[in-house]
Amino acid sequence: MDEVVHFEIPADDLDRSQRFYRETFGWEIAEVSMPEAEYYIANTVPTDSQGLPREPGAINGALMRRENSGQSPIIVISVSSVADYLEKAERGGSRVVLATQQVGDMGLYARICGTEGNCGRSLARSKIECDSHHGGIEKCPR
Repeated sequence: MDEVVHFEIPADDLDRSQRFYRETFGWEIAEVSMPEAEYYIANTVPTDSQGLPREPGAINGALMRRENSGQSPIIVISVSSVADYLEKAERGGSRVVLATQQVGDMGLYARICGTEGNCGRSLARSKIECDSHHGGIEKCPR
């Protein structure tokens, strides 16, 4: 079973959004330096030294600037091979809306729209998985 490992919540007003999630749910939110986007990590649970949730089954996520009016929240699913799952998703009636790309040193990432038109679904392989199983992100199967 492939796990949901991350979420991204788009926002028109990032200050208002941060205030809401901090005050309402007690999330810890911190800006991440990304040249191409305004991106804020949202910790919903305590993390370890690598920034991963300490609680089994828990996930953390992010707030980001909304790119377009129809953009919905994104869930990120960890898969063994982004390419294999893109093919599998297309056979199942999905469509690829963002081809596989490397995201900094975090891993590989692609985005699909599901059969019901929900486009906030992403498939990812983490850098940790690529390092431990393949000897580095550059050798990780796409």
